[in-house]
This record gives sequence, structure tokens and C-alpha cells, in this order.
Amino acid sequence: MKKLNQVIILALMVLLNISCKEKAKEHVDKVATEKTPPNIIVIYTDDLGYGDVGFNGATELKTPNLDKLANGGVRFTNGFASSATCTPSRYALLTGVYPWREKNAKILPGTAPLIIGTDQMTIPKMLKSKGYHTGIVGKWHLGLGTGNVNWNERVSPGPNEVGFDYSYIMAATQDRVPTVYIENGNVVGLDPDDPIEISYKENFEGQPNGKDNPELLKMKWHHGHNSSIVNGIPRIGFMKGGEAAKWKDEDMADHFLKEAQDYVKKHKNEPFFLYYAMQQPHVPRTPHERFVGASGLGPRGDVIVEADWCIGEFIKTLEEEGLLENTLIVFSSDNGPVLNDGYYDDAVEKLGNHTPAGGLRGGKYSLFEAGTRVPFFTYWKGTIQPSVSDALVCQMDLLTSLAELVGSDLKVGDSENLLDAFIGKSDKGRDELVIEATSRTAFKAGDWVMIPPYNGPAVIKNVNIEIGNAQGFQLYNLKEDIQQQNNLAETHKEKLEDMIAKFEAIRGKSYNKKTQKIELK
Repeated sequence: MKKLNQVIILALMVLLNISCKEKAKEHVDKVATEKTPPNIIVIYTDDLGYGDVGFNGATELKTPNLDKLANGGVRFTNGFASSATCTPSRYALLTGVYPWREKNAKILPGTAPLIIGTDQMTIPKMLKSKGYHTGIVGKWHLGLGTGNVNWNERVSPGPNEVGFDYSYIMAATQDRVPTVYIENGNVVGLDPDDPIEISYKENFEGQPNGKDNPELLKMKWHHGHNSSIVNGIPRIGFMKGGEAAKWKDEDMADHFLKEAQDYVKKHKNEPFFLYYAMQQPHVPRTPHERFVGASGLGPRGDVIVEADWCIGEFIKTLEEEGLLENTLIVFSSDNGPVLNDGYYDDAVEKLGNHTPAGGLRGGKYSLFEAGTRVPFFTYWKGTIQPSVSDALVCQMDLLTSLAELVGSDLKVGDSENLLDAFIGKSDKGRDELVIEATSRTAFKAGDWVMIPPYNGPAVIKNVNIEIGNAQGFQLYNLKEDIQQQNNLAETHKEKLEDMIAKFEAIRGKSYNKKTQKIELK
């Protein structure tokens, strides 16, 4: 009798799972046939680790709003950014193209030209063709202009020229100049009598800097961040002028939140796509005073708590505007975690028992799992049923998958159609994936990952992260060894040869001859 009951329970669970997947498919089919396209929102965090969120097992850090969404949608345990650093991941997310195919898809200075071609397909461009209004709020970091930007005039080309109807951005990162907001190409609040000048080569005469003027700092630099001082924080790059336009770091999260809320309110009566690119927990970590001390883990933990609150407030706005049931939300991070990334902010000293990488090896900059395996979920109230998926999915796959969702037959390069996996209809994901970290690449297929040999240090000492460099090939079975402690390259030579052959079929044979110097930025 006990065995019979167990069989009955198991059968019911299987039927329930099938029913949930059929319900998701029915709703998506209805969207396609009745031409009622859902709103689409991508919420993208910056340097958030796999283990930085409660829904992936964090216990020392509380993320209740994210946990509620993740546990109410499809939570991916095997979801990946394309790269272990920011600019390449953002490039792949928007274009559906591997970042190593674009030589300029690397960590960019604030003065870099736009690296997405204005004739290139992007998520917002595809959605515009299907009647969507498209917007970006937050971090851009994909270059602006053509290489010689005059910040006192409209900056172009930029987000508006690659598919976004509306853009409200920071040019690069919070630790880089220019430290101003840019709306549709124009610096917000700029005083024409105080023009902006930017240089990443040399300081302007009479301007203090972090290296020579430590008495002006409220946050001390550890490495790399010793140029212009803005709000008592030393930055990367030199800036003169634009005083009225400069942001206040502690207000940035609230500022971008309001812009995101205003965007959905304004466009609630038409299908819209919003790319909400948050700055947390990238350095400098500057929580609003409401969140100082909220985590007990120092500023890094505090800004993650702050980001979770912002997302909760944003979801409230969607509910109040009656938008939540017709909105697909995708959440992820551009790469894995880093603690000390250039400032003394107690990220290491106050870590306690928290594990940002969630037990994975490596972190930001790394070819090991923690570099690219990131928090990843989809949520669509009433359509996506709660589930946990082990499907191999990548942010790069969103372009082709969203095209399928809105009735476009577009298929782009490296972006695979994984719509069924994203909406919880299927557990089938990618068969293989090339991941990237500072121009070095590795290969994933099924439960296996192969890292080719690369010269250079095994550990970046300034950030204390293993990055995957070794003199020989590395081969790991992640199903048995998720922490990548047992290199099987010598004992599983046939598997290694198969992985190398599949990798080189995609990447080519000269993959280890074109690597770039690793820069911490």
C-alpha cells in the first residue's frame, strides 16, 4: 500500500508539471494569435554573484523581493552571462552575438566609441519592428559617439541609434568619468558656462586627484581608482567642469528607480520594452543613508539590500498600474562577484559567513563557474508557473527567444531560441556554450566544462580571484564536481579531445593567440 501511494503521488506530480507547462504554452500561444504582446522588462544587476541572493541559498543576506519573484517564476540554476566582465556581457545580451566576435567588446573607458553597429540587430530594434516602445534606464557601458565626444552637445551615436526610443543612462560605470546622467544623448542639468572636459590620459591643470590629494577623500582607493575626485570619491579618468550636472552617488539607486517607474507609467497603454540596468553592487558602493548598515556586511551587502528594495518598489508600480499580469520580467547579472574591486570599503573584512559565489570557484574576471554562472530567473504572473530549471541558458539567447514570443521570425547568429525554457514549458536548453573572460574563452557542453591553457597569473592578487589560467587543459565534470576541484584532463583524454574539437569548431584554433592584457576596471 505504501508503494502504491508513492506511485500515485509521483504520477500526480508528473501530471501537475505537465499541466503547468501546458498552461504556459496556452497563454503564450494566445498572445501570438490575439496579438496582445506582453510588456518585456530586463532587470540587469552589476557584479551580483550566484550566491548573493536568497533564492540561490544566501542566508546571511536578505533579498525578499527578488526571492518572491524568483520563486514565483522559472529559477535557472544553470543560467549564464556570456562573459565574466561587464561590457562583453551587455554586448551579447543586446545583440545576440558572442562578445569575442567583436574585438572592441572589452571593459571600456568612459570615452570609448559605440561598439554596437547602428546597422546591427538588437533586442530593442527587433521589438520596435513589432510595435514596441523601447527604453533603457541605468548603466550603458557600450560606448558613445565615434571616438571624440563633445559632452556639451548631443552625444551620438548611442542607445537611441541602436533601437532605444528613450534612454536615461550613465555613460560607463559609477567609478568612471563622466559622472553625469545622459538623457537621449544630452547631459542632464549641464550649465553651458561650465563645459565638461574628459581625459583618460592626463589630468587637467589645477584639478585635484585621488593620488595626490588623499585629504579630500571620503572613500580610499585600493587600486586603479586614483584620478578625479567627485563627491569625495576618486574615479577612473579625469574630468573638469560640469559641476551642476554631476550625480550624487548615494541618490543614484533612487534616481534610476524613479526613471524606471516613470517610464512604465508613461507607456502603460502601449507594449513596451524596458532595459533597467542597475548599478549595484558595482564599486563604488554608496548606499543611501536609509540602507547604511542594513545588511551587517558593509557597503557591498547594503547596496544589494538597496537593490532588492528598489526592485520591490518597481514591482509595486507595475501592480498599481495594472501591468504585472501582462509583463514578462527577466532578471540576471552581467557577471559574477568581486569583493575588493578598487576601494577600501570593508567588503572583505565584513563578509562574515556570506559566500557571494555560492560555493562556485572564481568570480568576476574568471573562466571558472562563478565568473559567468549568475542569478537568473523569468517571471510572468499568471503565465509562468513556479519551477526550478537546470536548462543551460544564456542571456545571449534572449534576442531570438523574445523574437519568437512576439511573432518575429528573426534569428540572430549565436542567439538560440529557448523561449520554451524561458517560460517554463521545457527543461531543454542549450547543448553547448562558449564563455569568455577578458578575451580568454572556455567551452561548456552538458555537465562538462573545458578550459584551454592560458599564460598569465592563476590569481589576480588585487581582487584575490582565481581566473582559470593554467599551463595545461582543464576538464571538469560539474555534475560531480561543481566546485571544480578535480581536473580530469589527464584521465578522460577522449572526452577532452571531443570538447576541444567542438570548441575549435566554434572558436577557431587561434583562440589563445589573441588574448588581451587583463585590466581591473
